[in-house]
Amino acid sequence: MQQPTTTDKDAVIIYSGGLDSTTLLYEEQHHIALAITFDYGSNHARREIACATHHCQQLGIEQLIIPLDFIKDYFTSSLTAGAEAIPDGNYDDQNMRSTVVPFRNGIMLSIACGIAESRGLRRVLIANHSGDHAIYPDCRHDFIQAMQKAMETGTYINVTIAAPYTGLSKADIVSRGAALGIDYGTTYSCYKGGEKHCGTCGTCRERHEAFLQAGIPDPTLYDNNEK
Repeated sequence: MQQPTTTDKDAVIIYSGGLDSTTLLYEEQHHIALAITFDYGSNHARREIACATHHCQQLGIEQLIIPLDFIKDYFTSSLTAGAEAIPDGNYDDQNMRSTVVPFRNGIMLSIACGIAESRGLRRVLIANHSGDHAIYPDCRHDFIQAMQKAMETGTYINVTIAAPYTGLSKADIVSRGAALGIDYGTTYSCYKGGEKHCGTCGTCRERHEAFLQAGIPDPTLYDNNEK
């Protein structure tokens, strides 16, 4: 199969270094001109950013790491309040609502849109998925559609959003990534931010369940030996 040329690289990806965005990075690698990793002071930022840098280097994709310190300073979320603030338990609305960072995706998409237009790139990729919808308002289909309209009408080159996982489960994403041979042991998800995944917080449970549902061995190192 003929590989895309440099002129086919029309996309910016919002890339955290987690499981979902890493899968999208590999799926769209031949179309990605730039990966943008945002550091907003989350508990797991150091671990995620290291993973993001690793995969960008593996694929030869330029990476920008943009600090958003004001989010930690002014927004309320357990995701920026230390490991002890993260609840254990299932990945559901009641348990995980404290981890919402208000309008985080709106802020990131806006910045990525401005950078995309500055570089003449027409698409911004984001890896939100169906499991996020009940918890995070800025991961839902209606939000993505609204931001798409704003970005298209607010830029000269009509920058669009590509959010191909909006209707997919995390298990679906794992299956797609496994088919590509992605080493998920070099991605990070735990909201507590320890050296190993804790295995007990909602995002660790969701991650492990995705591998089980996909029928794929989970390579993640958890502190909780039950995993």
